[in-house]
Amino acid sequence: MPARPTETPRRIVVAGQTLDYTLRRSTRRSIGLSIDQRGLRVGAPQGAALRDIEALIRQHGDWVLDKLAVWRERPAATRFAVVDGAVLDLLGSPTRLRVDPAKRAGARFATGEIHLAVPAATDPARVLEAALRERARALFAERLAHFAPQLGVAAPPLRLSSARTRWGSCNARGNIALNWRLLLLPPAIVDYVVCHELAHLKEMNHSPRFWSVVAQLCPDWKALRNELRHLGRQLPQF
Repeated sequence: MPARPTETPRRIVVAGQTLDYTLRRSTRRSIGLSIDQRGLRVGAPQGAALRDIEALIRQHGDWVLDKLAVWRERPAATRFAVVDGAVLDLLGSPTRLRVDPAKRAGARFATGEIHLAVPAATDPARVLEAALRERARALFAERLAHFAPQLGVAAPPLRLSSARTRWGSCNARGNIALNWRLLLLPPAIVDYVVCHELAHLKEMNHSPRFWSVVAQLCPDWKALRNELRHLGRQLPQF
């Protein structure tokens, strides 16, 4: 019978700062780091040595400290009211919602507007999210197809994400996930995140070589990363 997962509070010094973290041991095969409103959480195999776990934390120390700072500064999420006449920023442009009663749910994009058909007893926010996901998938696929040849790679498989703490990811199989909420940010930021994840097809780390690959595709990545950190904390929830 496999061992049950265990969670242990621990403490480590990273770049001169003392950090508390939760270590969760389970049947997973690799060590992983995640940060959310609870702080730093580390998942590790049952038999992983503590020295290896903490070496990985220190190796990614800059990322850990940066993400923890972002969570400390994160304001309470604002709930966006999906009602007729409400204005939502879509790809950097104000977009007005038109909400109409209908027998079947649907959405139509027009210049400066999104028309939502909302049946009775249906949450209009769900209709809006479905429309934005569909639009995001098409846009992300187009941007991946645009940038991938510049690295000499094929456009990778795409999955939409709704993670609260990550804008994108690239796994060891070369599959990329992009957060559909990027659609609520300016196009240049979308491109930065696309380029960031594509660069992982060449460098599966955040080393100087990785950032040089990002710079090939997105020379203004530093400014765009800072803008993403700022604007990403202000996105509405619905």
